[in-house]
Amino acid sequence: MFKEFKEFALRGSLLDLAVAFIMGAAFGKIVTSLVNDIIMPPIGLLLGKVDFNSLYINLSGGNYPNLAAAQQAGAPTINYGVFINTLLDFIIVAFVMFLVIRASNRLSTPKPAAAPAEVTTKECPFCISTIPIKASRCPNCTSDLK
Repeated sequence: MFKEFKEFALRGSLLDLAVAFIMGAAFGKIVTSLVNDIIMPPIGLLLGKVDFNSLYINLSGGNYPNLAAAQQAGAPTINYGVFINTLLDFIIVAFVMFLVIRASNRLSTPKPAAAPAEVTTKECPFCISTIPIKASRCPNCTSDLK
């Protein structure tokens, strides 16, 4: 049983899947940082110095100065700013995956075969030699080709 498991675990496709999973997780962290640290601050600045991570709706009726204080107090909140950031993360990852799959499809799709060249020769039915297609008499055996 251990031998079968070892063969299964070391199969190329499983290793490829593991590498892809690890790379995907790392890519997700990069995209999250891109959204939170680079894209959203300028957007927040343009919208009047808004920090999207601190946007929330307090459902408890209490008054809290920020999201961290509301969460520390255990107040129920709808964190729509965090949702906006996560949605933007998803859109970026989906777009990148679209580009990767599109490039992969272009590389793996066979190119159409070139159109066959115009036929300029034929075989003589008598001596089986190659002759011009417009010939009316074979130059090799002098047979009439009409």
